[in-house]
Amino acid sequence: MTQVVSTNSPLLHAERLSSIRGGRVLFENLDFSVSAGQLWQVSGPNGAGKSSLLRILTGLLEPSNGVVFFDGNPLNQNWSEYCQQLLFIGHKAAIKGELSALENFHWQQQLSSVQNVDAWDLLEKLGLLGLEDELTTRLSAGQQRRVALTRLWATQASLWILDEPFTALDVQGIALLQQRFVEHLDAGGTIIFTSHQSLTLSGLMPEKLSLEYRGEVL
Repeated sequence: MTQVVSTNSPLLHAERLSSIRGGRVLFENLDFSVSAGQLWQVSGPNGAGKSSLLRILTGLLEPSNGVVFFDGNPLNQNWSEYCQQLLFIGHKAAIKGELSALENFHWQQQLSSVQNVDAWDLLEKLGLLGLEDELTTRLSAGQQRRVALTRLWATQASLWILDEPFTALDVQGIALLQQRFVEHLDAGGTIIFTSHQSLTLSGLMPEKLSLEYRGEVL
């Protein structure tokens, strides 16, 4: 059994989580607790189940066994409150290719009811100024990732679950995203993310949850 437990009262708690996909055990009997204000990094080789674990934590995938608790209650008993506090960004950019970067941001603002962010300032910060009217389907992978990450500035969610958020970003983009992590944590937010790389910004010291590749097939 793999067990990593925080010392504070948990915001999110996983108990005996197991995942079996395509007849293969990804992980089993996984226990861990995440407290408000913490930064957690899930690491491991490809195929170890990192993305599956995040999808289970977001409620998008049922575990083969075990329960996820939010604020002391199972997700299925606390679903509405959980969704209000959760922001999930997966492997794909999840942006609308037929909309521009600016239109995607305004669309996200409407979904999140966050209106106190200046779109032009944010696009400039993310290196998208001058591309605001370009259809996002025509942007590079790194530019599309930056459009997706505008959601981190247009959200009231306290819990961020991010699957490989640094994918396709250059050095400047990675530094900017890490600074956004600091701002969210300083405000009492919580972040769980997967990444193959270590954080470089001073002060970002994540708790670690490492998964191992398991080749056994049932």
